[in-house]
Amino acid sequence: MDIARAKRRENIAEYILYLWQLEDLLRALQFSPEAIYSQLVQPRQLPPDRQQELLMWYMELTNLLREEGKETSGHLDHTLHLIDDLHNLHLQLMESPAGERYRQLYGIMAAELPKLRILLGKSKNVDATQITDTELAFRALYAAMLYKIKDGDKADKTFADVTEIVSPVIAELAKIFKLVEKGELDIFSNPDE
Repeated sequence: MDIARAKRRENIAEYILYLWQLEDLLRALQFSPEAIYSQLVQPRQLPPDRQQELLMWYMELTNLLREEGKETSGHLDHTLHLIDDLHNLHLQLMESPAGERYRQLYGIMAAELPKLRILLGKSKNVDATQITDTELAFRALYAAMLYKIKDGDKADKTFADVTEIVSPVIAELAKIFKLVEKGELDIFSNPDE
């Protein structure tokens, strides 16, 4: 909970990926309050009231996954709405004077998007032809992260390449999102004025 709050404040992309990890972790623990407590809460060695608060937060996530019918796969609507917000920002940056650096980074990634759609299209959990480029980028980063966790140094080179191409784009988008959200950047003003 405190980690999620800090990530949400500092970096929207890390927050989304963190919540996706938690979703999978909660599923792996079969939504069991006892397993969640022993694996996620107790090791943090917090005071009893904070332990209870943290357990309740994990259980709220569990309940949301159940309510949304995502017990076995899929991502919480909350994170998908945030990705939609990021995609709207992406579209604005493609037209905005403030988006020059972002457009350069995106241009590098854009050439790889068809390959990513095919690669992620093999997953039974997502129709890669029906998602935005921004969601595709997040799903590619998450898949790369999972492969690296699973296979370590033997991870598929394709996913290592994905990280090198996609990470800078998402990092720049997250940085701009934070500035816009804090009111520190007007993406429609000319930075030279």
